[in-house]
Amino acid sequence: MANIWFTADFHLGHKNIIRYCNRPFDTVEEMNRTIIERLNSLVKTNDILYFLGDFCIGPKARVVELRREIRCKRIFAVPGNHDKDTRKLTEEFSWLGDLAEVSINGQRIVLCHYAMRVWNHSSHGAWHLYGHSHGRLPSLDASLSMDVGVDTHDFHPWHFDEIRYRMKETAASTPG
Repeated sequence: MANIWFTADFHLGHKNIIRYCNRPFDTVEEMNRTIIERLNSLVKTNDILYFLGDFCIGPKARVVELRREIRCKRIFAVPGNHDKDTRKLTEEFSWLGDLAEVSINGQRIVLCHYAMRVWNHSSHGAWHLYGHSHGRLPSLDASLSMDVGVDTHDFHPWHFDEIRYRMKETAASTPG
């Protein structure tokens, strides 16, 4: 059975993101290599990866080159605000769209690059996964939403089971 993963905010090729997010890399090349290596060490060829925006800065050819370094064949992508050229790569991703609603093992999940305060079925247990904020948004105690960007997980993707565990903890700690 394929494992299911979530991630966001690689910003491959984006030199300023190192300073902006205080990433522990000396060069863009080191950052690109580390992020892709950590992804490939966990996400296998036949797994499913949901990528929630800001994949790569650069010309279309560079985006294609970096995408092909990722072993996972099934990447469903929600482009972010820095994905001008990534949006054009419909052949490189299994799906591209600005918002997605999926069901995984019976769990409804709303996927977007941006954090939302409410989302479809948010009052009925649906999760919301997002990127964009690089771990800088305060979490809402009772919210079943989560930033899955690489800045929140030591530049690794989040496995579905890790997220499910966190969401169970959130739901258990919610007064009700």
